[in-house]
Amino acid sequence: MLPRQAQTIKKLWEFATQNSSTFSIVGNKLKHQCGSYSTGQTCRELPRKLKKAERKPWVTNINELKRIARTERKERQMVRERILQPPENGLVVKELIPVAHQVYDARTKLLACVSKVAEGIAIYSCSVCGEVHIGNPPHKIRTCNVMGSAASKEHSWKRGAVEHILPLVESFHLYDRLGRAVSHNERLQVDRIPAILELCVQAGINFSEYPTRRRVFPAYSISGRIIDFERRFPKEDAPGKDINSCGFWQKRNKTSGDSKFVDLQPGDLQGIAVRGMEAWKRMHSGASRLMQKYAVQTCGYCLEVQVGPKGHRVRNCQAYKQQMRDGQHAWQEATIDEVIPPVYVWHIQNHQSGKPLVNELKRYYGMLPAVVELFAQAGASVPDDYAGMMREDVAVPELDEEMLVV
Repeated sequence: MLPRQAQTIKKLWEFATQNSSTFSIVGNKLKHQCGSYSTGQTCRELPRKLKKAERKPWVTNINELKRIARTERKERQMVRERILQPPENGLVVKELIPVAHQVYDARTKLLACVSKVAEGIAIYSCSVCGEVHIGNPPHKIRTCNVMGSAASKEHSWKRGAVEHILPLVESFHLYDRLGRAVSHNERLQVDRIPAILELCVQAGINFSEYPTRRRVFPAYSISGRIIDFERRFPKEDAPGKDINSCGFWQKRNKTSGDSKFVDLQPGDLQGIAVRGMEAWKRMHSGASRLMQKYAVQTCGYCLEVQVGPKGHRVRNCQAYKQQMRDGQHAWQEATIDEVIPPVYVWHIQNHQSGKPLVNELKRYYGMLPAVVELFAQAGASVPDDYAGMMREDVAVPELDEEMLVV
């Protein structure tokens, strides 16, 4: 009897040591880690919901930012020239110009695919809190907890559209990315375009309605000040010769991803979803590569985004303690989720059952970005890096079985 128990304990110990990278014990609970999904990519996790008075987490550690500031302050005290690398010197990174075109083409195809798939799959939006649901019927999870919501916290659903799953994030268009920031008095004179489009423009795409200065000679930094020799000795500066740096928004032509022709088969909904999922991945990965070189700023308390080395000076922040900043934004480095915000929705494992998600079983449901969920319900395969988020490995019990779950 005793040797058999010893063998059982030995087998259990070997199993625990082999799977130590997959599971970790936190307190008295067994926590699943993303290491079990060894797909070669980082496993995505749901972002933590911030409080009203809480600032967004820093991309770079605050101590590292202080060290960089001290180093730059010492260099400014020494009068010497510092050679800047693209794009800090005003020149574009030639290796990233094809990436910018790929991002723009992927965005064009993504908008077309989402519009086609949305004709066959219902999109719902809460008229009170703005939560989004993909599929019919909408869920019955009571998460509407904002001012003006019902006492039962149930959502008031209405039919949504493409802008609910792909929200538009705008940024001021900069004629010269090394010029001075947009002031508060210029907020109505400078055009605002989608931030992902402004990122592509600064990375090398040229549009006639969005003029941008393309430098021939690089700018230099002397004692912390940017010295531009093209202003003193202009040469072949034809792209910005007869164009003002502000006011061109009045003659704006409609040029966006919607107007570009995309060949899609109207009856093949699954094929459109597969192409849309590929476009989403290309746009997301390409924008991440561009943001490694081209700086993007975001406010630490609100959703404002500015593509460029520094944020604007428009005083339109209405977030926490904006009175202390005189309405100005608390700029910090942005992430890809600020430029392309993923609207997370509840994931439906079996969308053909026709049963809505209920509030009693919400701890068994996973979540996905709305675009990914829309294409997944149309028949496209979900990328492996969303496996831990969608929780496909969790079996959802019935209502009468939920009390028996250990």
